[in-house]
Amino acid sequence: MRVALIDSGTGLLPTAGWLRRLRPDLDLLLCMDPDHMPWGDRSEAVITARVLAAGELAVARGVDGLVVPCNTATVTALDTLRARHEPALPVVGTVPAIKPAAAAGAPFAVWATAATTASAYQARLIEEFAAGHTVVRIACPGLAEAIDRADEPAIEVALADAARRTPAHCAGVVLGCTHYPLVAERIAAALPAEVVLYDSAEAVARQTLRRLGLSEDAGATPGGIEVLLSGRPGALPPNALAYPLGRALAGRRPLEASTGIGAGSA
Repeated sequence: MRVALIDSGTGLLPTAGWLRRLRPDLDLLLCMDPDHMPWGDRSEAVITARVLAAGELAVARGVDGLVVPCNTATVTALDTLRARHEPALPVVGTVPAIKPAAAAGAPFAVWATAATTASAYQARLIEEFAAGHTVVRIACPGLAEAIDRADEPAIEVALADAARRTPAHCAGVVLGCTHYPLVAERIAAALPAEVVLYDSAEAVARQTLRRLGLSEDAGATPGGIEVLLSGRPGALPPNALAYPLGRALAGRRPLEASTGIGAGSA
């Protein structure tokens, strides 16, 4: 079976990594959009058009399911993408891991882009899954963009700023942007040792398998990985290869050496 993942940049890598780990025989089509990234700065009309265009290309290549491992694209375009392709194909979106963080019962923070932090979407999730809990919203200006560029100095500055603004009483941090798991170990190192990180990439991958009617089979023979760059056949770009997970997906390192999220995370 073949699954397409749609995002503007490297935010699709953590979910792709979990799919590769849980069901390596899936053929993955990684649809990135370097010509229009980052999507967070684009209008809703542009984001929706780019997601739909990627979906059409993926369907033309015979995929069995579509995954949108991007919070911005999920909020903006998922309903339209589903209306176009379901029930013929399952379409899976991304939701920040607010529900499991709230289930832990302790105060927690949600790190996200400035736009997501201010969005009605995030407010609804907190109200639905964390009503009555202490939740601190931490906007992380520039962090997703720095991660996507693999800009080490900018990553360090943005991480330090977000960590400094995260209250000491927060026992957990929700990684509310799909780029953040790529630097999860560094986020963990910037926070007190007992803080638990919560990420949704594994849950999205497992939901994808459920929608496809597949069980986990980590020992299956690995399938292929194809990359589209704004619709053009290509390879994972240098910024993706800056991360162990990107190199693993490109076949340059065993996947087991790259977890997508650090130890001690949920």
